[in-house]
Amino acid sequence: MACIWGVACGMSRKRNLGECVADNILVFDEGTTSTRAIVFAADGRELAVCQEELTQYYPQPGWVEHDAGEIWAKSLACARRAIELAGGVESIAAIGLTNQRETVVAWDTSTGEPLARAIVWQDRRTADFCAALKEAGHEPDVTARTGLLLDPYFSGTKMRWLLDHEEAVAQAHRAGCLALGTVESWLTWKLSHGAAHVTDASNASRTLLLALDGPQFDPGLCALLGVPVEALPQVVDTDGQLAQTDRALFGKAIPICGMAGDQQAATIGQGCLSPGETKATFGTGAFVLTNKGHDLPRSDNRLLGTVLMQEAGRRTYAIEGSVFVAGSLIKWLRDSLGLIGTAAETEALARSIPDSGGVTVVPALSGLGAPHWNAAARGVIAGLSFSSGRAEIARAALEAMAHQTADLASAFAADGAPWQDLRIDGGMSANDWMAQDLADVLDLEVERPDYVETTALGAAMLAAVGAGIHPSLAQAAVAMRGGVRRFGPAMEGSVREARLGAWRKALAAV
Repeated sequence: MACIWGVACGMSRKRNLGECVADNILVFDEGTTSTRAIVFAADGRELAVCQEELTQYYPQPGWVEHDAGEIWAKSLACARRAIELAGGVESIAAIGLTNQRETVVAWDTSTGEPLARAIVWQDRRTADFCAALKEAGHEPDVTARTGLLLDPYFSGTKMRWLLDHEEAVAQAHRAGCLALGTVESWLTWKLSHGAAHVTDASNASRTLLLALDGPQFDPGLCALLGVPVEALPQVVDTDGQLAQTDRALFGKAIPICGMAGDQQAATIGQGCLSPGETKATFGTGAFVLTNKGHDLPRSDNRLLGTVLMQEAGRRTYAIEGSVFVAGSLIKWLRDSLGLIGTAAETEALARSIPDSGGVTVVPALSGLGAPHWNAAARGVIAGLSFSSGRAEIARAALEAMAHQTADLASAFAADGAPWQDLRIDGGMSANDWMAQDLADVLDLEVERPDYVETTALGAAMLAAVGAGIHPSLAQAAVAMRGGVRRFGPAMEGSVREARLGAWRKALAAV
């Protein structure tokens, strides 16, 4: 277990009648490759971090699975250690939860145990089911109601697959003890010892089972996909008194006051609280969200409409473009091809040569996301020659981040939501070369916060508002966000066009 010690502050803020109260926030940050627990102070300082990697299972090409029991056990262990490092449980005012979205867990409510491996958001096993639904003409109505496309990416078809192919899941359904949910639902159920089966509106909007303007999961959509609505969680706000932990876990009951899918949490953590503000997170995948205010989001260019947040029952929406492969491409270069020893080597390799030598990477290792939505696409490395080496391939892999983002920028602009600038975050954004390349290829100013883990920060902001530590998200953003660094475009237009032309040519080959 990796643990990082920060400066602990405990019960520091004075409130009514001089009362000394806890105001630290414990965040569960549930990623695709790891789980983390982070303790934040009320001013956004990171006080303690504990992290453990999650086992990745790839039983067949296109299949990706996790062990939900491992997620719970490691999350709990990290949380206990982070609390200890931050000064003890009495300093914790509330919990925030943020998670890899669309990953589906099925569990038995009578035993509290998972019934099968979790199906991860990257998994493509339901492609045929999605194709059949499209062929039957269901996609236009589903898109109009949910803002989503009929793609294996989303949770609902994964739930149906578990019912159809995992006998333990089907038996639990027949016995009336089946619970289905995404990772935040699973963890909240475990944290509350089964007292709360909930999901927040941002995560619920990624299932294909929630109408964007519907308060709870839609029976008609559930019937279309064959998902039992009675097994699903209750849809709740993204901040407020959402649930409470079992006292036995940490020595006291802690309220869960913030909850959001990872990309929505990062958007909040970047302070994109007004319509038109845009962020891009570069983690395992890459995800761009533009705040659309309270109007239902619509796209004519195969972008997604999604719930950004819900406060007191009122929703703020976003338009989203999702790229399936970003940081996972660099991990593949390291772990599968052995071209690099660490992800950090890619920046030095990219800087060591003037260009990629004609090499272009299309990282469709698990299909293509927005705006292409081609589940059958597979990766391509084009333009190889005898002069191509580690540096050229590493640089081309980083260049692919800007190329994919440029495709999204064109789609957002066509939908009437052009970017004025771009706020970036996530682990890959720490790469200065990549940040500058984004600015160059997009021909936009790119802004990166000094604290790039904005997903966890956004969950902390939600929990701080839900617990009453800050009166609003706008004030939480002022109090908790730090400084930023800006990258301006410096690329010749002819170089930019040549890069994008080579990208389009390679894209046609997938």
